[in-house]
Amino acid sequence: MSWQVEFKETAKKDLEKLNPVVRVRIGKKIKFFLTQPNPLAFAVKLTDSRIGHYRWRVGNYRILFDVSNNIISILAIDHRREVYRK
Repeated sequence: MSWQVEFKETAKKDLEKLNPVVRVRIGKKIKFFLTQPNPLAFAVKLTDSRIGHYRWRVGNYRILFDVSNNIISILAIDHRREVYRK
């Protein structure tokens, strides 16, 4: 089963604001998750679904996303102290 990823506009803007080193690190980690048979095995289900259903952790950064069929929609990427306030 292959997974596809789509970035929402808010996630694209979040990614552009990040330090280039962090941006590369997050990109590599997303690719790693997508190459796994079940990327949701690395995710944590969020209790407040208004901001997304799942999150991945990459160091001090969080990637919030939803899943529909085999499409992962990335909603937000930010530092852990900021990402849940949006």
